[in-house]
Amino acid sequence: MVGQHPALSLWRGSLSHFLLTMLSMSYPLHPLSLRCFASLIRSSPEVFLRVPHRQNPRVYLLLAYQSFGVVYGDLSTSPLYVFKSTFVRKLQYHESEEAVLGAFAFIFWTLTLVAAIKYVLIVLSAEDNGEGGPFALYSLLCRHMNVSLLPARQAMDKELSAYKLTLRNNDNRQSLKLKRLFENCKGARVALLALVLLGASMIIGDGVLTPAISVLSSVQGLQVAFVGLHSYVITILACVILITLFSVQHHGTHRVAFLFAPVILLWLLCIAAVGVYNTVVWNSHVVQALSPVYLYKFFRITGKDGLVSLGGVVLCITGTEAMFADLGHFTRLSIRIAFMLIVYPCLVLSYMGHAAYLSKNLLDIEQSFYKSVPNFIYWPVFVVGTLASIIGSQAVISATFSIIKQCHALSCFPRIKVVHTSNQLLGRIYIPEINWILMILCIAVTIGFRDTTAIGNAYGFAVITVMLVTTCLMTLVILIVWQKNPSLAVCFFAFFGILEGLYFSATIMKVAEGGWVPLVLAFLCMFIMYVWHYGTAKKYEFDLENKVSMKWILTLGPSLGIVRVPGIGLIYTELVSGVPAMFSHFVTNLPAIHQILVFVCIKSVHVPYVSLNERYMIGRIGPKEYHMYRCIVRYGYKDTRREEDDFENHLMINICEFIQRESEQICTPSAEETQDGQLTVIRSIESSAFKMVLFNNSDDIEQEDYVRTQMQISDNGAISFGSIQDFASDIDISPRRGGNFQDSTRQFDTSPRRKSKAKFELQKIGIIHPDLRDEMSALIEAKESGVAYFLGHSCVRARKGSSFLKKLAIDFGYSFLRRNCRGPAVALGIPHICLLEVGMIYYV
Repeated sequence: MVGQHPALSLWRGSLSHFLLTMLSMSYPLHPLSLRCFASLIRSSPEVFLRVPHRQNPRVYLLLAYQSFGVVYGDLSTSPLYVFKSTFVRKLQYHESEEAVLGAFAFIFWTLTLVAAIKYVLIVLSAEDNGEGGPFALYSLLCRHMNVSLLPARQAMDKELSAYKLTLRNNDNRQSLKLKRLFENCKGARVALLALVLLGASMIIGDGVLTPAISVLSSVQGLQVAFVGLHSYVITILACVILITLFSVQHHGTHRVAFLFAPVILLWLLCIAAVGVYNTVVWNSHVVQALSPVYLYKFFRITGKDGLVSLGGVVLCITGTEAMFADLGHFTRLSIRIAFMLIVYPCLVLSYMGHAAYLSKNLLDIEQSFYKSVPNFIYWPVFVVGTLASIIGSQAVISATFSIIKQCHALSCFPRIKVVHTSNQLLGRIYIPEINWILMILCIAVTIGFRDTTAIGNAYGFAVITVMLVTTCLMTLVILIVWQKNPSLAVCFFAFFGILEGLYFSATIMKVAEGGWVPLVLAFLCMFIMYVWHYGTAKKYEFDLENKVSMKWILTLGPSLGIVRVPGIGLIYTELVSGVPAMFSHFVTNLPAIHQILVFVCIKSVHVPYVSLNERYMIGRIGPKEYHMYRCIVRYGYKDTRREEDDFENHLMINICEFIQRESEQICTPSAEETQDGQLTVIRSIESSAFKMVLFNNSDDIEQEDYVRTQMQISDNGAISFGSIQDFASDIDISPRRGGNFQDSTRQFDTSPRRKSKAKFELQKIGIIHPDLRDEMSALIEAKESGVAYFLGHSCVRARKGSSFLKKLAIDFGYSFLRRNCRGPAVALGIPHICLLEVGMIYYV
């Protein structure tokens, strides 16, 4: 038998150790199982996926395949421009075979240390209920220590099933000191939020730079086939592609999304095959550059110029943050499988072959990638590369929409209209204003620079800044959330902080050569976010200080001193307790108000998703004869409110259940006493005296034939549903993450259908107390009379004597944003025919 090569044995051992580490972070395995698994990998590493897990391995493989089109589009197209962006400025005078091999060594170790070890092994484990990204890390920290700057915090929020606090009793001293520092120092809390917003701003900058550099670098491949083609033609063609890309965003990508994964997978296999071909044909000794020794040789040859060139090397890990940010659509193991088995080997082979070609063709650096492609497969590779760059740009644009929506959920971004482009996947959203702004900025960058090198300078600065933000947040997560030994957190921060700091120093040297673009974009984004958050917080403080006292309401009597007309009035407020000043302003100026009043507060909490049976908190304001209720609707930072949500009917069901529980004096654990009454979470409709039927609003269907869905309650309180899918489509019972196998059992039919109306009836079951029957009858009559929405049309001004900066922020910045953003009625999906606005002036 032929002996095994020592390098192969070493590779198998490293692979087994890597896979064991990867799996042990995801699933607890017995030590004996680990040893057996290690021997299996060493003997036959290709069968390691057959080891049984908690879920079917085929599901993980399917999710790993789907992740290619969503997660790895940007990362897989980086070979188009990395070497060109590396050998710029004075490094052109050091072009030699050893310099090229040294650059490849840096690319290989950067991919290995940052992408594979930091993100794949460590950062992916810091998930927030399956979600990733900077806001996921921030939410984890906010739940484990009181550092949130969001108003309207409540103790009941900790009872959410997604909260999942894992605090231990034996906290180390360093962790407790750090908690006290953040909780007692407002400046530290503001700095933490600013750090998160900086990362979000840089991700938004990526949404501008990624389409520009990806499409432009791909189209520049035409200059290899047509040598005399002018650069202006390339720029115009790239702009046409970008305009087309942004123009079709409102249609959504779910119709062609099935093509994304195979195109990216085909692209990865193509560049890997080209890399192997170039390595064999041009320079097989390039394999030696995998040694860290070539890192030293690179700096020995290039000196200080080599440090500047690292700003181009860092582009090899563009899109790495997407593995963590898009975690909610997949699972940790599926992303790890896809990266380690396909993406990482293909990228290494591609860069290796690219370096082998350049080492023998130093004059071809400008169009080195497409010149390294053999002539007989040039056009197929060009077509697939162009499609891959478009797909990568699409993924980044969608991620930008998602990150802006999360900023809005944290009250850090002006009101926007979120459009859902898919009925099956709730994560597919479209924001019209942001889409057109991104298109204009992207085209401006493409026309302004007309060169991927300058765009790469800006791109590298944005990429490395986001990674530094993730490193800082992960250090806090290791200490506060995971509660590991402080030395581990220090080692993590020191190692990756120094490594990324080296790349950051290289990119900051190129600020004058294009790096100023993400700085300007980040400054504008952070200014908008800070001004909006500051103004919103001050407005909330004014509401708290000027809310109506319960004593004043009681002096008005049950009729509130005016005429109570039939119908339901939904008064929107940001207060979670108390009555807003807007209500007293309305009552003192108009002689009538509705029979039933519901004060509605829509708030965001630091969890990604809030399940439907935990979303509504219902309470009463004042005595029963006042017919005043409070409803707090809680959403996570990744939850979305759809136009199809039947809020009015759902609210009626929850108020009805609250009234019945209150009459039966049912004490629930999910309750909280406030100044104006008790709030209760309506987790399920256990027993109700209501019957609700839904019918389609169609001229062709008579109302007598409305029986589509009905909810009936038997004498013992059990509920029976007819056609539950029709009912679910109207009240937002749907999967929270498209593509995740864990939510496959929660999927319902959400195909477009006519808007359904509801009719409520009082059931004749058992003996109902007369007061309960009267209150429910009044609720039904009010619902049939109609629903009106009350919103505050507020004008915010800084108080007299305020500082110049405060007046500038409130009177100009915040007021300008309020005038030019979406109105609250549009953001909340309120029909204008039912809208009443109450003018208010806020002096903050």
